Amino acid sequence: MFTAYATLSIARYTRFGSMSWDLAIFEQVTRSYAHLQSPIAPIKGPDFNILGDHFSPVLVLLAPLYRLFPSPVTLLVVQAVLFAVSAAVVSDTAARFLGRIRGLLTGAAYGLSWGIQRAVDFDFHEIAFAVPLLAVILRNLLLERWRHVVCWCVPLVLVKEDLGLTVAAVGICLLLARRRAQGIGLMVFGTAATATVLLVIIPMFNPGSGYDYWEKVAGAGSDSPGWPGGLLEGIGTKGETLLWIVGVTAFLALRSPLVLVALPTLGWRFLSHEPNYWSTDWHYSAVLMPIMFMALIDAVRSAPRSSRVWVRRYARNAVPAVAAISATLCLQLPLRDLTQPETYDGGPRASAARVAVSRIPDGATVEANTGLMTHLTGRTTVYWVGNTGALTPQYIALDLASGWSAPLTDPAGYVRQLHPDARYDLVFHHQQYAVLALRGAAGQDP
Repeated sequence: MFTAYATLSIARYTRFGSMSWDLAIFEQVTRSYAHLQSPIAPIKGPDFNILGDHFSPVLVLLAPLYRLFPSPVTLLVVQAVLFAVSAAVVSDTAARFLGRIRGLLTGAAYGLSWGIQRAVDFDFHEIAFAVPLLAVILRNLLLERWRHVVCWCVPLVLVKEDLGLTVAAVGICLLLARRRAQGIGLMVFGTAATATVLLVIIPMFNPGSGYDYWEKVAGAGSDSPGWPGGLLEGIGTKGETLLWIVGVTAFLALRSPLVLVALPTLGWRFLSHEPNYWSTDWHYSAVLMPIMFMALIDAVRSAPRSSRVWVRRYARNAVPAVAAISATLCLQLPLRDLTQPETYDGGPRASAARVAVSRIPDGATVEANTGLMTHLTGRTTVYWVGNTGALTPQYIALDLASGWSAPLTDPAGYVRQLHPDARYDLVFHHQQYAVLALRGAAGQDP
């Protein structure tokens, strides 16, 4: 699993195929931590502290490795390790309860699951730390190691601000297991952690003294219907996503109370009026995969005690069926690209992109969009196009075909609109990549 994940994500990086600005932002943050500085992400805005956007102090763990290997590839490799570790945890847990063969099949099905593959294909995201943590937490729930459950829940709230509610849901599972004190403790801790982060910590670092994502919740500062009407918005897409989530375990996971741990994530996603949260795309479903597969293990191991004959028969064949589902879906998921030659060769555009970034010297200030920024953040200061504030950057690097900005036919004219008082010279323009240098910038001959 590690080899497959790392190969897929590194191949996307080397062919200049980054899907968004996330990897670039996380490299900026990690680079700051590695140099013992505040986690500043200039892509989000000049001097923008990332703790004012999302609460993910867990990223500081990347700093020592990044200091040794300063490259976005380091983040991709770490993510591959984290996802692979989660697969090992799921597989070993299944082997303990269901036997070695079914344990290996469950681990393989999990490792190939669509939620994990989508996250790997989406470059890097902080939720990579949550995935193995959730696998370990739920493993200990199944093993009835109650103190271990509580201890492993603590670092989960350091991954992202919404995961405190997931911790509270784990507390509900402890209550159902008749561990009253520990269950109530986790519910209070998780809820308090999320409230503190959203209402105190993030506003403290945010330039607007608030939480920028409130408006993405249905009814919060938007024209979309509020709760519960917001649940009906995009109901078709949400229903399809829900079927993918429960269908990945052949629906058997629904027999386990562990599925309750998935409700907070599903809740904020489906209450939101942001369509990107509703679908199976991006990285949003990765944290649900260990929950669903641990619930599957719980359901299969408890099925022999069921009074319903069909449940016992269905459970006996569930693991091979789930493995077959994951293997079949691979034909339509990112890991299939490992067999395609074009995965490893970006063609003329990738060659042009390499030349484009070579035109920008180390230490420069650069305004860029998604196409080139990930290959610049490690050695320059990169800002998002149109978001440099009062700064006039030395270089502007544009992917003219980027899906994150309108196609451009006149990069020089576009740059004049961005910086009407500055003069830029077009120093590279090929294969829909353009680099412009501020007149008089070091190393450039107008």
